[in-house]
Amino acid sequence: MKAPVDSIRVSQQGREQLIKLKRQTGIENWNILCRWAFCCSLRERVAPPTVEISTEGGVEMTWKVFAGEQADSYAALVHKRAVVDGFANDPDGVSACLRAHLHRGLGYLASEVGNNGIAGFVERWLMNRRPDNAFCERSDG
Repeated sequence: MKAPVDSIRVSQQGREQLIKLKRQTGIENWNILCRWAFCCSLRERVAPPTVEISTEGGVEMTWKVFAGEQADSYAALVHKRAVVDGFANDPDGVSACLRAHLHRGLGYLASEVGNNGIAGFVERWLMNRRPDNAFCERSDG
């Protein structure tokens, strides 16, 4: 599947959140944290806000670095969710969807307090979260 974007740009605030997450989890690679953030945001039924995000002073990575060996899966996820969330069905809309989900997810992950390493992080975000089938349906009410 074709990559939805050539590169991913994270805002200055997102960069600061990534630094915090690296410190809390011990995960050195920002691309892994960005993948987790993207997936955490996808769990929500509500579309992320579509605010203009300045990427000056932030971080940039290629799609290949962000998505890794699962590039086709991530591309399918972002394309599907762009449709579900009402983003334009064009490259700009899909890019905006990816950016919005990534930044919302970074906010979610960085909002947690504590420094319990990777085990605590996984427990908070994978084990204690209510399962939610937000991917395929959107609840408008």
